[in-house]
Amino acid sequence: MNLRYFKNIIPAAAFIAVAGLSSCTGDLDVTPIDPSSTMVPDEPALYTKCYSNMALQGQNGQGGDCDINGLDGGTAGFVRQLFNSNELTTDEAICAWGDPGIPAFNFNQWDASHPMLQGFYYRLYTGIAYCNHYLEVCAGIDATREAEVRFLRALYYYHLMDAFGNVPFATRLMSTPPEQIQRADLFKWIETELLEVKDQMLAPAARKDTDNGYGRADQDAANLLLARLYLNAEVYTGTPRWNDAKEYAEKVINGPHKLWTTKMNGWSAYQMLFMGDNGSNGASQEAILPLLQDGVKTTAWCTSLFLMASTWKADMDTESNYGSTEIWAGNRARVQLVAKFFPNNDAPQANIKDMTAAASDDRALFFGIGRELNVNTPTEFTSGYSVGKFRNTYAAGGSPHNSQFVDADYFLMRSAEAYLIAAEADARINNGSTTAKGTEYINALRERANASTTSSYTLNQILDERSRELYFEGFRRTDLIRYGYFGGDKSGQYLWEWKGGSQNGAALPASRNLFAIPAEDINANPNLVQNSGY
Repeated sequence: MNLRYFKNIIPAAAFIAVAGLSSCTGDLDVTPIDPSSTMVPDEPALYTKCYSNMALQGQNGQGGDCDINGLDGGTAGFVRQLFNSNELTTDEAICAWGDPGIPAFNFNQWDASHPMLQGFYYRLYTGIAYCNHYLEVCAGIDATREAEVRFLRALYYYHLMDAFGNVPFATRLMSTPPEQIQRADLFKWIETELLEVKDQMLAPAARKDTDNGYGRADQDAANLLLARLYLNAEVYTGTPRWNDAKEYAEKVINGPHKLWTTKMNGWSAYQMLFMGDNGSNGASQEAILPLLQDGVKTTAWCTSLFLMASTWKADMDTESNYGSTEIWAGNRARVQLVAKFFPNNDAPQANIKDMTAAASDDRALFFGIGRELNVNTPTEFTSGYSVGKFRNTYAAGGSPHNSQFVDADYFLMRSAEAYLIAAEADARINNGSTTAKGTEYINALRERANASTTSSYTLNQILDERSRELYFEGFRRTDLIRYGYFGGDKSGQYLWEWKGGSQNGAALPASRNLFAIPAEDINANPNLVQNSGY
């Protein structure tokens, strides 16, 4: 089954939309008008919905209702709020817009009423409700798909645990408010669930968008999520699991999802990961979990189009525009991100092609013409360098399917992350510096980017390398917390512009390492205790 052909065709009668709060999720079972009739669940539709919750805002494209009552598709889009919560809050990104919630992200000043965090929270619980419903009514139909849905439920819970800590927990649809689970206990549940299901999932394989199984999570998705889980185990449970992180990351590295290293028609291998034909140009061999996008079949404001339109302005790279008429000019780089490639703060005011040449690194996809290097005016898009990482152009030639909505699949999980996890775990096991094997993993990424290599990397160098490889992909907040640089005792040791609302940066309390559970859910569920500091 290729999920690409099931986009936007799920019949609305297959489920009832989740009604707002996770604590008040209604029963999704539909009672027949004729009590003597027997309803047969639409298993393919329910299965696909568990995936599409991450890629689409609702049932009917960009103009349709959001799956979550009372919220619009942009506010509650999974990728959009994964980006906002994990990038705008850090040294990598800042947004010029004044939408409710954006300045609070920019300046680390969110609270329990933050609308976008509310949208992210309910989007995750909506996904869990779909998974729970599938597992209740479709049990025994297809063991492989059942394992995938359990994986997806664990993935949704992973993001809740990472962002909100102790959260409501249920593995079935309930008519009563769920209990709150402690973060360490949720960690253990996620770990156990992934270990139980991973061997029942599809065998790992490098796939293109014409191959059966493209877009489905395979065994390496479970391996990579386990590696990610173990990498952050000390934050989540108080006990480090570096050896386990390295073991499961190396399962991915040694599998079929190899780094994409081939250039095409003047586009670097790294650029091809984020282009309109990334499902077919070869780069998808690196994709472990792509969220499928198509300019005709999946018209949504909240996934790949958001990452493109929000980062581009009409003056950028005019010889080869990014491939959509949507140009929103909002998100751009803070100076600390650019400094990962230009440590002497000497980034040129250049176009993207000349910028990568000046950086001697194919990943330095910045545009500096008419831009200020520092973000002196947060509300002005040209204050700060622009980011041209995501584009709908076709590397292999050809035209996008639509002039407005985009075709670039979003690689939510890709094997490059495994190389970085294994290298960091290797360094932490070996007193803060990589062994020859850990060095090999970092150098593989740097060689792909045509950047210089060396014989060993320290933990802080690995943190910088994670930024160079994964910027704007939703990892940075978690990384900074793991290193102690976000909130807490070491927060003042690494400042970025506008951290804590100060242009020169200010330390954050440890309570900022978790977002607040939305006030609406606290009020609706007497079992919940709010996170400290809110």
